[in-house]
Amino acid sequence: MADAAALLNLAETDVRTEIPKETYGPVLTKAPFIFVDGTFNTRDLGLIPDSPLRANFAFRSGALAQLTDHGKAVLKGKGIKRIFDLRSPEERARMPDPDLVGVENTWIHSARPDSTPDLGRFVANGGEEGYRDMYLEVVDVYRDSWKAILEHVRDRPREPFLVHCTAGRDRTGVFGGLLLTLAGASENVIALDYLLSRIGTEPVRLMLLQFALEGSNAMDQEQPGFENLCSLRRSCWDSFVDGVKKEYGGFEKFVTDELGFSDDDLAKIKANLTRP
Repeated sequence: MADAAALLNLAETDVRTEIPKETYGPVLTKAPFIFVDGTFNTRDLGLIPDSPLRANFAFRSGALAQLTDHGKAVLKGKGIKRIFDLRSPEERARMPDPDLVGVENTWIHSARPDSTPDLGRFVANGGEEGYRDMYLEVVDVYRDSWKAILEHVRDRPREPFLVHCTAGRDRTGVFGGLLLTLAGASENVIALDYLLSRIGTEPVRLMLLQFALEGSNAMDQEQPGFENLCSLRRSCWDSFVDGVKKEYGGFEKFVTDELGFSDDDLAKIKANLTRP
């Protein structure tokens, strides 16, 4: 497993700077990352350094449409029984998930369409204000998916699962933070997992920059706010977490008060995340 400090140092590489393949390649082939041919940014939340979440249970990744037979075999070898897709109907239509034998695909129509990021909200400082707004919207828009994932954790603790969106970065990043928080992870561990997507998406960095350009309606990559939108920073994650506390009273209160889980449910979810 890679050292946390070394991972963090690499994850803080500016998004405009290419990470050489000889640098990121060895990182993406060992824990917490998993090389799954045909996708990217795949890792085991239980293998993040110092993660209290048990290994070989909760996985995250980018889109799966291009999975090769080798990639499918790797997922099968991890024992994954269910895949949760956090994408929009349009994203799914362009890149449908593959059917994997013995794996249940779950997609739940979100409460409303994702809004286009307002680049003006990302201009100041490191874009903290824009990220807080964007991720709080993700929490709300995908609440039915969060509920289904947590029901899986509560009811099917022996069935490993994977969650993905398109880049496996933002929507999936919010999921990772929610799950690690419930498992009792420290703020540093949670933030490290979030920042690791900078390394995990490096193989498709240029493609994702173009995806962000189209998705934000930016004139070009030099438009104010665009760089911050494409970057991952600890300060932005912290701003979002502070927003969750102010809006909902924290992740746990969101799970009980907004998603409708009882205190007993929450206790069982926590236990199933940390104990085999």
